[in-house]
Amino acid sequence: MTDDADTGPFDVITMGRVGVDIYPLQYGVGLEDVQTFGKFLGGSATNVAIAAARHGERTAVITRTGADPFGRYIHRELRRLGVDDRFVLPVAGLNTPVTFCEIFPPDDFPLYFYREPIAPDLIIEPAELDRAAIRDARIFWSTVTGLCREPSRAAHHAAWDARGRAPLTVLDLDYRPMFWDSEASASREVGAALEHVTVAVGNLQECAIAVGETDPFRAADALLERGVELAVVKRGPDGVLAKTRDDVVEVGPFPVEVVNGLGAGDGFGGALCHGLLAGWPMERVIRFANVAGAIVASRLECSTAMPTTGEVDAALEGGDRVGA
Repeated sequence: MTDDADTGPFDVITMGRVGVDIYPLQYGVGLEDVQTFGKFLGGSATNVAIAAARHGERTAVITRTGADPFGRYIHRELRRLGVDDRFVLPVAGLNTPVTFCEIFPPDDFPLYFYREPIAPDLIIEPAELDRAAIRDARIFWSTVTGLCREPSRAAHHAAWDARGRAPLTVLDLDYRPMFWDSEASASREVGAALEHVTVAVGNLQECAIAVGETDPFRAADALLERGVELAVVKRGPDGVLAKTRDDVVEVGPFPVEVVNGLGAGDGFGGALCHGLLAGWPMERVIRFANVAGAIVASRLECSTAMPTTGEVDAALEGGDRVGA
């Protein structure tokens, strides 16, 4: 468990997936031909907590592991990377999930999740939550994956009840079709979740699942109509759109030599948290987050690829292409 010397509310608490990423060290070949792999901490909600910690925020993640060596590895890496692990508990009888990917730059990164019969992070029970910590956190960040199964779904709604739709209650629309029975069931659960959050972040496919819109402006408007105060729509090669009821920000893409695009959204998320907590103007927040995500895409892994504030600032000031 992390040293409790730091007291008071967390800057960021995330809730959701954790696991071990087993990524190939050879690019451009299928897993059947890969000879060597790297082992990294992974999982979207976990990566966001790590990314925010890299910017100096006090972060924690609510998740579950197996009672196994990979679970012990996760605790060690969380501590090393500056994330409080007090809300990370083992689940007897289940294995810590592992995820493999294939790397075909610049835009093809198939993922293979090993999370059956059920991942420990979907066994979070409502009664296990520290509702006061969730209530008091400056940002509470959760992802759509946690809504795909019970008891995790009920735990997420219990967390939102504790928040009372407080400012900076964020839903990452992170839709992974392999975790759902159908798009319709995902749309139903995401729709219910939107009634409890104030910030929604997703790409165009994820917005289509959430609100049935693929045009970025219509998607943002539809999210705002559901009571969200800030809608962030990631448009891939067209950059990012952020919209509130009073402000519209469009930021173009930041050029990088892409190695692995899988962690870019989580790097974006952690940097978004940092900018929102700093109270920056919206354009600065989105530009900073956009560059942070681009830097992650120029690196192999996710968690340990998250940039520091200094690295993002240097890229913004230099304006040059980020290399591998």
